[in-house]
Amino acid sequence: MRISIRTKLTIGALLPLSIAILVSSLAGAYLINANIVRQAQDKVRIDLNSAREAYLNETRQIRDLVRFRASSPFVATAVARGDREAIAPLLSVFRRNEQLDLLTAVDRSGRVIFRARNPAVFGDERARDLLVARALEGEIVSGTEVLQPEELKKEGDDLALQATIAVVPTPRARAAAKGVERSGMLLVASAPVRNRDGKIVGALYGGVLLNGNNSLVDRIKRIVFEGVQFHGEDVGTATIFLDDIRVTTNVMTKEGRRAIGTILSEEVYNRVIVNREKWVDRAFVVKDWYFTAYEPIIDLSGTVVGSLYVGMLEKPYRDMKKRVNLIFGGVLLLGSIIGLAASGFIGSRLAHPIRELQNHVKRLSTGERGIEIAVTTSDEIGDLAGEFNNMTRELVQREDEIQELNRSLERKIGERTAELEEKTLLLIKTREELARAEKLAAIGELAAGVAHEINNPMAIIRGNAELLQMAVPAQTPIREEVDIIARQVGRVDKIVGNLLKFARRERKQLATTDLNLMLDEILDQVGHQVLLTGITVTREFDPELPRIDGDPDQLRQVFTNLILNAGHAMADSGGTLTISTLGNKEAGSCEVVVSDTGIGIPPENLEQIFNPFFTTRANGTGLGLSVSYGIVRDHGGKIDVTSEPGMGSAFRVTLSLVQRQSVP
Repeated sequence: MRISIRTKLTIGALLPLSIAILVSSLAGAYLINANIVRQAQDKVRIDLNSAREAYLNETRQIRDLVRFRASSPFVATAVARGDREAIAPLLSVFRRNEQLDLLTAVDRSGRVIFRARNPAVFGDERARDLLVARALEGEIVSGTEVLQPEELKKEGDDLALQATIAVVPTPRARAAAKGVERSGMLLVASAPVRNRDGKIVGALYGGVLLNGNNSLVDRIKRIVFEGVQFHGEDVGTATIFLDDIRVTTNVMTKEGRRAIGTILSEEVYNRVIVNREKWVDRAFVVKDWYFTAYEPIIDLSGTVVGSLYVGMLEKPYRDMKKRVNLIFGGVLLLGSIIGLAASGFIGSRLAHPIRELQNHVKRLSTGERGIEIAVTTSDEIGDLAGEFNNMTRELVQREDEIQELNRSLERKIGERTAELEEKTLLLIKTREELARAEKLAAIGELAAGVAHEINNPMAIIRGNAELLQMAVPAQTPIREEVDIIARQVGRVDKIVGNLLKFARRERKQLATTDLNLMLDEILDQVGHQVLLTGITVTREFDPELPRIDGDPDQLRQVFTNLILNAGHAMADSGGTLTISTLGNKEAGSCEVVVSDTGIGIPPENLEQIFNPFFTTRANGTGLGLSVSYGIVRDHGGKIDVTSEPGMGSAFRVTLSLVQRQSVP
């Protein structure tokens, strides 16, 4: 199939542009989407902290109310006497005014004297209740507590009825263990009641029932989310769970009711309730996906009794990501259209002089002479047009010379024929002239053949010109190929240099060497290179490390190779480079350990890394570790390596403190 140069130029210019725009768009969309999700998770984590503070503020408020009432001297007198008639107005009015669901007084032994919500029930023992017991010991206590149904009934039948919640199964929720929840979750506080002498004569405890009480979660939503909506739906929600059941929430069901009684998802339950961990991730809540944050609620005994939740609707962020993707898609489409138009225009401009050259070559091959191409550019195509014009002019000149030669030959033959009749003595000369004429005719045939054969190199020139246009896209400098050649020559030079170092065993030049100082100098030198950018360097040097005998230059080469290799292993992801030294005067040796947290070395490569020419890097020579191994062995030491893929590597160099001069 024939493809025009214009089409090839258009494709050559448009294809890399389209790929670049596509890759940039996909990378940009991915980074923006990931950043949106990360910011949403960070916000919901902060929102959970605000919700926790609101929850604790509510608890502190109840504690302050109970402490204030317990500090009343009238309450202390009534409790000390066990006077129910005297304590009734003090507690009942206070409970109603402060909107407490329960407020109860007990005597010094923990027996109930008076329940402000249910005065008819009294005399039962509460001394074993941790809330009461700690107050009777003189402590002001506040927190979360779960009361069983029978305890709630003592505080009031209406309170027990309010705590009753029907369990509603929801999609993705863990299986409901029961159909009705009758226990109550309360924010409670207790305080000791002291007489004028400071002696504890009883205790006062009170609280607010959370079951079905939405004031706290609504306050959290107002504080944290400020009523923000998306298409008429609240973006933020808050919930308090009793075990795995929503007992107070502003999450709505599909029917528009509060989702009280719905079940927590099993994944979140196992993480938050069972494992006592915080959860910050996206989760399915009742009927939709949310960016959520959960944390366990712990009662006074340290037991997880529920969880506090805040969440943001994922729909606004999905809508934002959709708009971002549409914008990137539009940019890609617009860029492709502009690139197609630009490359088509440039291709047409470049193909026009080539088509003109093709037409002139056809006219030349049919015998037309004196034709020239107008040179309008100063590039390779203009040079080609100029050479074509020179060729046509030289061709016309050669043809004129051949014609003139033929006419001269005919004239000489006529003269010689006339002289033949007159002078027989000139026969030999005439024959010579004829022979010479034959030679000239042969030369004329040769010249004609040469003129004919010129068409063949012209075809080659044309073919090479087309290949040149296809191989070199517009505005691409040929310098790039020269740079590639130069880099490869440089690499060959490096390989040859390393081969010489590996093959040549130079005599050690022993000197007393401070390894700590040498390692500091190496790190300072390579620390300014791009290699250690993003890498944390840790120096764990033995301050008592003795000086050793060794060739400083050779040892410097060993440790430089190891540090650079460690840097290469962490070049993509960063990490920690640790250099440590340790002396052992009793053994007469010292150790230098170079460790990194890079990609590590596969087990199958550990036995080969010191082999010459073994390397896993595309631009490596495989000689660095081989040279280092030879230097360490020549110093009477050893070099070991331990590595775990994905965790990093550690090279341990052991050297003797005293060296002997090697024999060259």
